[in-house]
Amino acid sequence: MKPPVRIAMWSGPRNLSTAMMRSFGNRKDAIVIDEPFYAAYLHLTGLEHPMREEVVAAGPIDPAIAVEGLLRGLPAGKSVFYQKHMTHHMLPEIDRSWFAQVKHAFLIRSPADVVASYQAKRESISLPDIGIVQQVEIFDEISRQSKGHHPVVIDSRDILNAPEAILIALCRALEITYDQSMLSWPSGSRETDGVWAAHWYGSVDKSTGFAAPARQQSDRTFSDESRELIEQAQPYYDYLARHRISNKG
Repeated sequence: MKPPVRIAMWSGPRNLSTAMMRSFGNRKDAIVIDEPFYAAYLHLTGLEHPMREEVVAAGPIDPAIAVEGLLRGLPAGKSVFYQKHMTHHMLPEIDRSWFAQVKHAFLIRSPADVVASYQAKRESISLPDIGIVQQVEIFDEISRQSKGHHPVVIDSRDILNAPEAILIALCRALEITYDQSMLSWPSGSRETDGVWAAHWYGSVDKSTGFAAPARQQSDRTFSDESRELIEQAQPYYDYLARHRISNKG
């Protein structure tokens, strides 16, 4: 029997990450987990986030326990374990030896799109909040461990423009069989959603698939602070975008 395929999908917030979790969660051979280090991240940093008390209470607050959950055996009939991770949750003090036991993928989104989406949920946003610096750091660490073989990178806009083609290419890179059920899913919440879903997942709960991408607006209203944040994040995004897979695989 083949060992299960454990997939760590590294993303920042507002990157289409929950829709991707829905996509993998709709596979009959897969289970998913939603941001397993979030409670530990808030506990260790003391940061104030929406629903902070509920997130910490839902736990685990010990990163080692979170790691144990990522490496556990899978239920009968399941062979794919999709792990939705926020890059900024992976604090420097958290042990990363478990990286060697999973396949890694990176989900990116243009900083302007991220900030436009994020500022609708939180008034103040900083570079650490969107996780792009940490995303590059983790990408480079995994590339070094793989002796220069870069992990797969997918762009949220590419997924929305050509969902089937990108998912086929992603599955090929992860060495799993593509399943057409990944293209659509029932609306509504899931038992596997984090407790924070009540604040963040309103749109995705209404979705039944990957929606067509919104038109990029040149006249978006950004504060000076947001424009500065976008300029700071852009080089990190550009670096990762050079490695992204296209709709040609």
